Amino acid sequence: MKKYEAMAKLDLPEKEHQWVSEQAEMLLTSFSALESIDTEGVEPLVSVLGIQNVFREDVAVKSIAREDLLANAPEQADGYFQVPRTLE
Repeated sequence: MKKYEAMAKLDLPEKEHQWVSEQAEMLLTSFSALESIDTEGVEPLVSVLGIQNVFREDVAVKSIAREDLLANAPEQADGYFQVPRTLE
């Protein structure tokens, strides 16, 4: 465990070192149990939901003309809304 502490640049007090060691040992035991499971031929799971692509079709629709949008703008410049500068 000291090797891992050094790699992570940790300097734990002995009490915390003991607790971390116990937690790490528990994780290693859990992972070793998972290694015994045969996963040959199992496809990786991308999503737990059984759905594919749910995006709508990208369809162009008529939008409001720029001139109509800018008609009520307090200030405009070169076809864009003009707003006060916020950064110097």
